[in-house]
Amino acid sequence: MVLASEALPRPAGLEPDIGFWRKIFGEVSTNEALVHDNRYLGIVYEKLDLSDLKSDGARQRAMDAAKARYAKILTRLAAGDRANLGKDERRVLALWAGKPGNATLRAAAGRVRVQQGLSDRFLEGYVRAGRWEDHIRDSLRAEGVPQMLAALPHVESSFNPEARSYVGAAGLWQFTAGTGRRFMRIDSAVDERRDPYRSSEAAARLLKANYGELDSWPLAITGYNHGTGGLRRAIRAVGTDDIETIVRNYDGPAFGFASRNFYVSFLAAEEVERNAAKYFGPIRRDPPEKLMTIQVPAYLSARTLEQTLGVPRETLQAYNPSLLPDIWLGKKYVPRGYTLRLPDDLSDADARLAAIPGSERRTAQISDPRPRTHRVRSGETLSGIAARHRTTTSRLASLNGLSKRNMIRVGQVLKLPGGAAAAASEGQPARQSGSKTYVVRRGDNLASIAKRTGVPQRQLMAINSIDNPNRIFPGQRLRLASNREGG
Repeated sequence: MVLASEALPRPAGLEPDIGFWRKIFGEVSTNEALVHDNRYLGIVYEKLDLSDLKSDGARQRAMDAAKARYAKILTRLAAGDRANLGKDERRVLALWAGKPGNATLRAAAGRVRVQQGLSDRFLEGYVRAGRWEDHIRDSLRAEGVPQMLAALPHVESSFNPEARSYVGAAGLWQFTAGTGRRFMRIDSAVDERRDPYRSSEAAARLLKANYGELDSWPLAITGYNHGTGGLRRAIRAVGTDDIETIVRNYDGPAFGFASRNFYVSFLAAEEVERNAAKYFGPIRRDPPEKLMTIQVPAYLSARTLEQTLGVPRETLQAYNPSLLPDIWLGKKYVPRGYTLRLPDDLSDADARLAAIPGSERRTAQISDPRPRTHRVRSGETLSGIAARHRTTTSRLASLNGLSKRNMIRVGQVLKLPGGAAAAASEGQPARQSGSKTYVVRRGDNLASIAKRTGVPQRQLMAINSIDNPNRIFPGQRLRLASNREGG
């Protein structure tokens, strides 16, 4: 096993790609975007300013228009007529050094891409990462994984434990359910992908396993996104395990932009993180979380734990994000043997649990209800089915293993999420209708709370006397209305 302290390979031929992602993470905000070639990331045609466009739709239209404009310029250049070129056409031609052939420019016209910046999200993630960084590094060290890999969640989730992808990947490390079950507990009561601690331990084991299969850290890291089987096919196709050759020359059907750029974007993220003060100035990061853990001695209801420990349910939920909504709704028990995380000042927690009477202890979990299903009829679409059953297309696609295109067929039986639990897992507001407070959950930031509750961030800061939007903590109770508003 390679020593965890060793630096990772950084091929000179990939430096332009690393530099592109360094700009995306460290210099270009979400109010900006780069128009670029999707194979040769050193070719950047323009930096777009999107700050005056407030809606996602308007921004997308602006990016699509820029993409079409540069595709048109490249198509004209590819026709071979280089006389009477405009300023933008001369600039684009100069980016392709020397005298590029018409075929080169014609191919480039089909590769124009727009990448929105991420520097503000990266900074938010860098601040949040202070809560878990020590544990992540300890987990990597225990498995002999290079410490640099502690930066990988910047690429996966911006260190947001509540992040979820369209295919249902979840948590800080964006595990899919299938891969996650190899290393964590994922069932109807617990999803450890949502726990920054357990998922970090699982990620270290997965990365170690990838290295054991591929004997190369660049490939092991790329395999985190593309799978080790896909990387073995790439090696056979190009005849080498050299990461630069694979990135430049492999054209496997599933080896798209994300897989091709996973290693270089990671290297860029690690560099920006290591030099954060250079990119963002002085930063006050979140301190490591102070908590304690105990083993749950039997199947217990959330109500029993709340009353026995004297800890509000909202705090228990914030400290234990892997416990799924059915537990807090009373439809499931907290499992026997579950490692419960609590505020570190609860010194007598073990004694309190030991005193729980036998009448409150259960020997088995509540059985799952009969699964809900929907049989696809002629003319139905996934979005229509999702709307009918009050869920989302991404949730249905995740539950049923559907592709990104969400193709369904007549007669197909789709699994449906279950009522209230599904609504909670889809990011519905965490407060009851009419509630005047919000309890901060693990992974929250003030911007996401503002979006979830409908209360502007500036108003939240004023009502709660918050002078730094990054200084909130799990279990904190925020008022959503001032006393004058009836809070």
